[in-house]
Amino acid sequence: MSLSSPTGALTTRELIARYDAHAPRYTSYPTAAQFTPAVGAADWGAWLGAAPLDRAASLYLHIPFCKRLCWYCGCNTRAMNRVGVMTSYVDLLLKEADLVLERIGRPVRVGSIHLGGGTPNMLPPEELERLFAGLAARFDLGDCFEIAAELDPEVLTQGWVEAAGRIGLSRASLGVQDLSPKVQAAVNRPESFETIRWAAEALRGQGVTSLNLDLMYGLPLQGAEHVVTTVAQIAVLRPERIALFGYAHVPWMKPHQKLIKEADLPGPEERFTQSQAAARYLVQKGWQAIGLDHFALPHDSMAAAVRAGRLHRNFQGYTTDEAPVLIGLGASSISRTPQGFVQNHAQERDWRADVSAGTLPVARGVALNPRDAFVGEIIERLMCDFTVDVAEIARMRGRDLAEVAAVWPRLQRFQLDGLIEVNGTTVTVTDLGRPFVRAVCAAFDPGAADIEKRHARVV
Repeated sequence: MSLSSPTGALTTRELIARYDAHAPRYTSYPTAAQFTPAVGAADWGAWLGAAPLDRAASLYLHIPFCKRLCWYCGCNTRAMNRVGVMTSYVDLLLKEADLVLERIGRPVRVGSIHLGGGTPNMLPPEELERLFAGLAARFDLGDCFEIAAELDPEVLTQGWVEAAGRIGLSRASLGVQDLSPKVQAAVNRPESFETIRWAAEALRGQGVTSLNLDLMYGLPLQGAEHVVTTVAQIAVLRPERIALFGYAHVPWMKPHQKLIKEADLPGPEERFTQSQAAARYLVQKGWQAIGLDHFALPHDSMAAAVRAGRLHRNFQGYTTDEAPVLIGLGASSISRTPQGFVQNHAQERDWRADVSAGTLPVARGVALNPRDAFVGEIIERLMCDFTVDVAEIARMRGRDLAEVAAVWPRLQRFQLDGLIEVNGTTVTVTDLGRPFVRAVCAAFDPGAADIEKRHARVV
């Protein structure tokens, strides 16, 4: 595959060499790499007291347990199967909810609940139901339109699926990654297509109306043929959404990734070929390409959000969630209000100690100033829509275009290479530039260069 710029000057190889730098995934702005201990529990308590709760909030609950440790994983989790540990974790999740509600001081309506991990279906079915009974006793769930969970098909049982039906699970995300036994062995994640098929059918039978399958490219020993074969197999299940993530090899941040042989990893050109081949297949089969790495069937709410210009980005990636307040519970969870972001202790023992002592378990965060909100909206619209009118956002937020004056010279190289088009104050990422959108966003981010090495590469 040999793409070139409008002048024919740059091949795919040359574009990758020029733009495949380290850059944030921009699931927030400022990014989590810019959080500091200067923002802590006292700030979070004050923000909760002032939170705008005229609209329903969202809840995120982190479950940091897995059956096995997948070597590619970048999540905060550990291998654990002791029921007692999980039971006490649920106890503390509900206690943290009490601590949050004490600071809020008034009833809280919840519009959506997301269980992430780790592997939420490691919780025994009775603990899942106890957790949701506890949430229902503390929050107003009458307007809750979505309950979602990230699930490992290999661990899923009929009993858990039935419990999920009773709590009202409506959206499920199944981790697939790659179906090649060779690739699975290289990342310590064996699972069969039949296991995934059973999980999908069982969940649909219990009322799940939106199914997402997570796939990955750039894994060790993986070639384009493995990615396309996997996509073709899972396409027969007709999931409403498919996420196609690039493996982020960051062993300096996730030491277990050192178990992966770097010599087995595909290079940037092969990664690019894998992602583009999978994308072409999915589009041909009826999925709509959304943002950088998502695909949705036209009837899905995410596709509808794109058409309406209401797609958003948060720590779970692309989302239809428009809630101004996100309350994260559990180790490493991230919360958001208009005042800023906070993150709980990533180490489970530290989180447990704070919650047990009656303290909000915040480890770090960042306060948002008006300029951050301005730049953050520009980046979010580029990540979601691939186009943004900077002057329009400045007008809506009462900001001065001079605040981003330094950006325009930085965008010139993208424009010359055909990755973007600039029409007045409107920046549009071209089809050629879409795989490099994170690099375009980094041009608007004055702090990107300072934290470059803490992020995965663009391609």
